[in-house]
Amino acid sequence: MANLIVVCGPQAVGKMTVAESLRDKLRYNMMMNHDSIEMSDKIFGFDTPAQREFNSLFRKNAFELAVKHNVDLIFTYVCAFDMKEDLAYLESLKNLFEQAGGHFFFVELKATLEERLFRNETPHRMERKASKKDVEWSRANLLQDAENHKLNTDEGEKCFENHIKIDNTHLEPDEVADRVIQKFGLVPNDKDEKEYRFGV
Repeated sequence: MANLIVVCGPQAVGKMTVAESLRDKLRYNMMMNHDSIEMSDKIFGFDTPAQREFNSLFRKNAFELAVKHNVDLIFTYVCAFDMKEDLAYLESLKNLFEQAGGHFFFVELKATLEERLFRNETPHRMERKASKKDVEWSRANLLQDAENHKLNTDEGEKCFENHIKIDNTHLEPDEVADRVIQKFGLVPNDKDEKEYRFGV
């Protein structure tokens, strides 16, 4: 039985660093949304039909293999809560893992726009996400999505039974991870480091 933790929130809110902390504390495997994006961009070019299809297949196969082989997984995702297809996608992931006997945990992060614009240009982000090295485009994309989409739930709104929302504007990633672990009563796996973070 595999568990899935989705770390969700707008661009540059800190999903990757929180997910990395959860990975190391829980010994879960991790797939960033940008793992499939960067790979498909590299092969098929930016935002081409082939890129979009490969990106979708990459993720679908990864989730199905995690369930098949009982691999606990962390996934980072930007959800537009005003778009039904985004919520339907998350619901499909929840169903996939729960129908196989696992659990689905939804971690929603929020931070001020000022803080997100600062984090958008941090060296760690640039290192891990090649597409973000074009800072001018990345900043414009961040601002455009913030203007056009609902990237966080409303106060008191809850999308899933296991849903925690954390304002991490002034929190370190380890602090956020500890809150998540405590909230859901998560227990670390017994895995060698090479089994969950090989080459990272």
